Amino acid sequence: MLLWLTFGQSIHAPSNDQTTVEAPPNIVIVFTDDQGWGDLSCYDSEDIPTPNIDRLAQEGMRFLNFYTSQPVCSAARASLLTGCYANRLGISGALVPSSKIGLHPEELTIAEVVKPLGYATACYGKWHLGHHPQFLPTAQGFDEYCGIPYSNDMWPGHPESPKAWPPLPWYEQDKPARIIEDLDDQEQITAELTRRAVDFIDRNAGNRFLLYVPHSMPHVPLATTAKFRQTSRFGPYGDVIREIDDSVGQIIATLEKHEILDETLVIFTSDNGPWLSYGDHAGTTGGLREGKGTTFEGGVRVPFVARYPKVIPAGSQSTANCMTIDLLPTIVELTGGKAPERKIDGISIANILKSDDPSRHETGRPLFFWYHRGNLEAMVWRKWKLHFPHRYRSLENREPGNNGIPAKYNYQMQQPLSLYDLSTDIAETTNVSEQNPEIMARLLEMAAEARRQLGDGLTKSEGEENRRPGSIESN
Repeated sequence: MLLWLTFGQSIHAPSNDQTTVEAPPNIVIVFTDDQGWGDLSCYDSEDIPTPNIDRLAQEGMRFLNFYTSQPVCSAARASLLTGCYANRLGISGALVPSSKIGLHPEELTIAEVVKPLGYATACYGKWHLGHHPQFLPTAQGFDEYCGIPYSNDMWPGHPESPKAWPPLPWYEQDKPARIIEDLDDQEQITAELTRRAVDFIDRNAGNRFLLYVPHSMPHVPLATTAKFRQTSRFGPYGDVIREIDDSVGQIIATLEKHEILDETLVIFTSDNGPWLSYGDHAGTTGGLREGKGTTFEGGVRVPFVARYPKVIPAGSQSTANCMTIDLLPTIVELTGGKAPERKIDGISIANILKSDDPSRHETGRPLFFWYHRGNLEAMVWRKWKLHFPHRYRSLENREPGNNGIPAKYNYQMQQPLSLYDLSTDIAETTNVSEQNPEIMARLLEMAAEARRQLGDGLTKSEGEENRRPGSIESN
């Protein structure tokens, strides 16, 4: 039984209706890094026009309550690719060049779900799930890989600790092919990933394929090609988003050229909210509280748009609670692939994608948990969000950074137990726990079950169902 159905809930699960299509779709997933919920014009940004991503929303579905599983790089990627909470897999935070662990080879990725069905598979971009050969995309179901193995600031050009980082490699398949030496090299990354994506579609237009493009931008350091430099009134950050939007446009145009756009599920989303300490080199939360690295809405609520006209009504939007862990089971249903034998946490949202019935979206998926570095910090059940006491970082009473140099955070405590009604308080400003004792009791009961299964460092709970990551020391 899936995790969210085991926490003592008396709720109605989403419909088990199977989505039927004439043929399984191609799949394109564009996954950006540190992009805020308020950074797209289809999410009401007035400063950054994103016409190509907007087109996906206009011809598909825009989600208003879509979440990442953790507000940091490696954990977010692990969840998207496997359908699991990252701590179930032993992955937390952001892996670094000295890390000796990675995504365990026995965990099934979306590429490994579709590959037995004859799909060609490719990953172009930032991997960040282990840079040792047994953890790279080519060992996790992807036929092709190029890109950087971890974040683009993990290099000697880091503004705060340059001596702490080795040279940043660019991988081709399972080996480093060259070094990203300077910002001139960084400027070419988005364009190069786009060229590879277009070429992959050109070569595989007659077959079924999965294309995963996890951009290294708009994670700092920001860099764009000359074509987009100083073209946005939002500064360098806006320039980067414009180039990513253009990348989406090139992918759409290539699919159209081969007359397979309508045969393709195209998804655009982000790994977490903006890195606010970078100030004018960071995105916006659209009024949400805090940002990357926190489990407040600004850190975990992300844009999500999807286009696939054989299933998704054009111009629709969903208010259902959904998360990146739901992508793998959704792809299983849409393609007819085989689900992982190991327990996962996501559920298929195909029934939500294919519906323009508001009532279905309102019932959606009610329950999520947010861990950060092994600690259970927050949960959502229906419209209610509960924060457990935890330490978090904030820029409150501090000036944000500028010109690529971050500000220092304040570290403070979120306490006591705080309950927010997201239907009326999306900015998480008013604790209503005392007014809702029955809701609090229900949430705490479900949290206890989560701790039993997945653990909690704050209460020193081990977690009976957690699995180990892959490790070079155990091989």
